[in-house]
Amino acid sequence: MTKEEIIQSFNPNDPGNVEAGIYSLPFTTEQSDIVLIPVPWEATVSYGNGAWNGPEAILQASLQMDLCHYDYPDLWKRGIAMDEVDEALKTLGKTIKGKAAKIIEALELGKDPQKDEKLKSYYKEVNAACEKMNKWVEERTQFWLDKGKIVGLVGGDHSSPLGFLRTLSKQHKSFGILTVDAHMDFRKAYEGFTYSHASIFYNALQLGQVEKIVQLGIRDYCQEELDFARNQNKRIAVYYDKAIKRAQMQGETVHALFQKIIDELPEKVYVSIDIDGLDPALCPNTGTPVPGGLQFEETIYLIQLLKESGRKIIGFDLCEVTPGNDDWDGNVGSRLLYQLCGLAS
Repeated sequence: MTKEEIIQSFNPNDPGNVEAGIYSLPFTTEQSDIVLIPVPWEATVSYGNGAWNGPEAILQASLQMDLCHYDYPDLWKRGIAMDEVDEALKTLGKTIKGKAAKIIEALELGKDPQKDEKLKSYYKEVNAACEKMNKWVEERTQFWLDKGKIVGLVGGDHSSPLGFLRTLSKQHKSFGILTVDAHMDFRKAYEGFTYSHASIFYNALQLGQVEKIVQLGIRDYCQEELDFARNQNKRIAVYYDKAIKRAQMQGETVHALFQKIIDELPEKVYVSIDIDGLDPALCPNTGTPVPGGLQFEETIYLIQLLKESGRKIIGFDLCEVTPGNDDWDGNVGSRLLYQLCGLAS
């Protein structure tokens, strides 16, 4: 069947079909305008675990989501499909995570891993494995972009998108990043891991094409990150959660605050959402939850304002969705991901 024939025969009012793809849609990756790349990776997580199961949790929860969307009622007709999980990559991540955990355990006990020959060798293995993941993401995103697809990445921990940013850096002379996150992620090789989840935006800024990073929801950071952000003030704009909330308490509207944030961005924008940037009531099982954060509809409104600004969205990711004993985190994640698909479409 052609894509048009599929659209004509598909009934979006039917219940979710476990045999279908994400959002119960019947499209293949080749037929879809939007391709979501799952990256089941969390080698260097330093607190809660389970982000590597985020793509699967989102996929399963999406089957219960109705497709009649307030902002994008016809979005499903564009075709959205999730790429296959690379099982070898997932296995590598699980294997290497055990070695990273040994290093983290030593650090928490006040030991210097660099003085232990075995742990020193683990550092080399972990960093090499993370670079292998980055290379895989770079090649996979390039593959789908070359086919003319809108590409989104579904993590995994927040180290996952670096390869995607490298791909975009080869295609665009400059672009900005809008990120919703509880953390700055400006650590240089946090805990000795070059590609730590806490280092994603430090590493992103090593790409000269990244013109500016605008952060929203920040409420947990160290002095090193604060100093780094201040020293890079032309390339970094941080909107702290406390400052946003206090401005609201003093009468400033969410619309006005979000408009200021969007005005900081250049013409081309990549959107990166770590779900812990939201209120932890919406993501109680995420790896590093922090009190505060954005409400769901605030996040949706931010995304919609960005869409209405006319900026070109060149890619997006959603990371750190971690399933617990129920489907709640995946439920929230699948709905947020759908809005991101609409943003980029």
